Amino acid sequence: MNLAVQRKPLRADAARNVDKIIAAARKCFQEFGPEVPLQTIAATAGVGPATLFRNFSDKEELVLAALNRQLRITVDPVIDDALASADAADGLFRVIDAIMTAASDNANLLGAVAGRRDLLTGITGSLIESVGILLGRGQGQGTLRTDISMTDMIRLLAMLIGVVDTMEPGSDAWRRPVALVEDAIRTERPNRPLPPQKPLPGMPFA
Repeated sequence: MNLAVQRKPLRADAARNVDKIIAAARKCFQEFGPEVPLQTIAATAGVGPATLFRNFSDKEELVLAALNRQLRITVDPVIDDALASADAADGLFRVIDAIMTAASDNANLLGAVAGRRDLLTGITGSLIESVGILLGRGQGQGTLRTDISMTDMIRLLAMLIGVVDTMEPGSDAWRRPVALVEDAIRTERPNRPLPPQKPLPGMPFA
């Protein structure tokens, strides 16, 4: 899940500054929301604004780096395990669960690039490739519908990630829509109840 523009190797001190800035960005976006000023992030990281701008030209580049870091930490190990699994469909849904957990945990980071699909290309390339491998394997194993295409999967993933906008912070309300998608694309519907319904924020109904 490398960024579209590769970075040159950094000196140890510069790499430490980048790590501090990315950690501060996640903290600040979580505390203050997607409109947090870069100066606040620099101050939280304990570096000057010049250091921040030397490493990240704008907020979008910083957000992508922070998202990329979280995906590598939380989703990449799940992908590796899924690709080594004998049951491709099970592996695919473990990857989707990991993606949704990362999306829920980083909702404000996602909010900072909402509607900027071209900016997300650099962090989703190998993820989508892995989903495609698992989809093809599952179809070959007879556990996933053969009429589901990668275009379908990309749109389903985008729809599922959009569920984060309808959830309370920290909620796992995404589990029910994921289960509904699983029911729709497996050749046999899983024999389990749907996860509990969670209310929409500010709505009187569940």
